Amino acid sequence: MPQQSPLDLPEGDPFGPHNLPYGVFTTADAPEHRRIGVRYGDHVLDTAAVAAMLGSPHTDLLSQPLLNPLMAAGRPVWDAVRAEVRGWLTDPAYQTTVEPMLVPLAEVTLHLPFEVADYVDFYASEHHASNVGRMFRPQDEPLLPNWKHLPIGYHGRAGTVVVSGTPVVRPLGQRLPAGADTPVFGPTQRLDIEAEVGFVVGTPTAPGERVPLTSFRDHVFGVTLVNDWSARDLQSWEYRPLGPFLAKSFATSVSAWVTPLAAFDAARTAPPARDLPLLDYLDDSATEPDGLDIRIEVALNGHPVSYPPFATMYWTAAQQLAHMTVNGATLRTGDLYASGTVSGPEREQRGCLLELTWSGRDPLELPDGTRTFLLDGDEVTLTAWAPGPDGSRIGLGEVTGRIAAATD
Repeated sequence: MPQQSPLDLPEGDPFGPHNLPYGVFTTADAPEHRRIGVRYGDHVLDTAAVAAMLGSPHTDLLSQPLLNPLMAAGRPVWDAVRAEVRGWLTDPAYQTTVEPMLVPLAEVTLHLPFEVADYVDFYASEHHASNVGRMFRPQDEPLLPNWKHLPIGYHGRAGTVVVSGTPVVRPLGQRLPAGADTPVFGPTQRLDIEAEVGFVVGTPTAPGERVPLTSFRDHVFGVTLVNDWSARDLQSWEYRPLGPFLAKSFATSVSAWVTPLAAFDAARTAPPARDLPLLDYLDDSATEPDGLDIRIEVALNGHPVSYPPFATMYWTAAQQLAHMTVNGATLRTGDLYASGTVSGPEREQRGCLLELTWSGRDPLELPDGTRTFLLDGDEVTLTAWAPGPDGSRIGLGEVTGRIAAATD
């Protein structure tokens, strides 16, 4: 029986021609040669090699060791390259050229696919924000007065954004033990995850330029899964009055794959109904819906513990981008901004251990024992998919991280 071609995908493969996420890879025979690839099923297409052989006008962009030059080229080029790659993979006329350029995923090393310029983390889930408010301010309203008027966010640390599979070292810092008056120094005892969706900026802006809601798709290149690790005990001691710092800056894990925003056209959905009127620059009542129906799964040591629904997010990525730039702050190619923890209304839809265990009160029962927060050696994996055209599924590349013990 002839061997099946890697171009012939199983029915329903979430990494088929409607998806085509970009990454950067190397192979064992050329470990220093980083190149752009497109995932197709369980293979990676060497796009630079194919582009050169077929005389593509985009050969130079696809021959770079990072996605940044392609991302900076703008939406017309993104659309053209995407159409070209889809043609290579689906048109039988290209089969003899393309087939040898498909490398099995198991034979490549994946790298951080873009150089991160800046990192911003938002707090866009009403369910997450309300749960946190109930835990830590039980005598007050769960949401602070500003929460439904603007997307709350903070500027994070771009230098510690790492690709999926990178070990996460348990951070050291100050924490205040229960009942104590003075802090102690040492490893965090309440290491947590945050299941998030990230948006990667391609087209930059000039100083003073604002990005309206209608220009979201002209600036955002693609979507990636994010695990924004959090040290809850460090955070509770340091965050007042200025917010997260050491508790968040030690590591943010992203997928090795960036799925083009265009792949999510069939997943666009209206956000939840808004309770309060919004200021004009955030008012999306008359625009096309920019919510996304992305279904996330969180697994701890291989055991699923949560299924956060991104469609429930109160603030959309378009609103976050509009707010991020309304003061004239510039966008740079490679900026990454993340949604904040994705949580739904049900317990099994909560996107962090803080909520899943209600700050440690209700431990999770797992096959390898109970958990309130992460132990050394624990491995967390986020996976996700979204509806695609004609009943297909769009898979997002997974993001995985294993906890390593703190170092002195």
